[in-house]
Amino acid sequence: MGLGVRAAPFTYVAHALAVAAAVMVLVWAIHFRGGLAIEATNKNLIFNVHPVLMLIGYIIIGSEAIMVYKVFPTLNHDTAKLIHLILHGIALVLGAVGIYFAFKNHNESGIANLYSLHSWLGIGTITLYGIQWIFGFVTFFFPGAAPNFRRNLLPWHILFGLFVYILALANAELGFLEKLTFLESSGLDKYGTEAFLVNFTALVVVLFGASVVVAAVAPARLEEPQGYAPIPEN
Repeated sequence: MGLGVRAAPFTYVAHALAVAAAVMVLVWAIHFRGGLAIEATNKNLIFNVHPVLMLIGYIIIGSEAIMVYKVFPTLNHDTAKLIHLILHGIALVLGAVGIYFAFKNHNESGIANLYSLHSWLGIGTITLYGIQWIFGFVTFFFPGAAPNFRRNLLPWHILFGLFVYILALANAELGFLEKLTFLESSGLDKYGTEAFLVNFTALVVVLFGASVVVAAVAPARLEEPQGYAPIPEN
């Protein structure tokens, strides 16, 4: 039984929340945390690249890849599939780069790596994302599996993809919590503007992710129930 709602309204909500989340994480990184840098004596500026790339590059662009079939329901299927593949590939690369900057910050600051649940789930999630992308490429794009095999695997591809996506969202929430906890233990005001900004950004990401998941599972258009005919006006 379907949800009884079209995907389109949820894609609109998701895009509005994506813009809000992107603006909020940039304000946090640039205004409150001092900016972004690839190389810097202030190693915190290097770390700031991590949340920006993980949210905008990994989660938001990955979300666009998930929603492409619902945002453009009339688009040629092969074209939509190519866009889906490319956007996921971009998200995967930017996610990997974002993780690199976390390691770079830790290594140059003398901080241990891979000691937290957030870091463990981060490595696990990006690995599963890469496996999913490779599987999708060879099965549905090139060289491509037999039609019957693709048809049988598609529901599992979608299910596993949504599982990895939800895992990425959950880990982003852990990341916000972990960073804010570190900052507050170092003296940041627990009820200050920055703390509220981080918490509200995390809440927006939750709502954004929920909108994307609903958009992914809802139909692009509602079909009339079998045997149903609209009542004529005359």
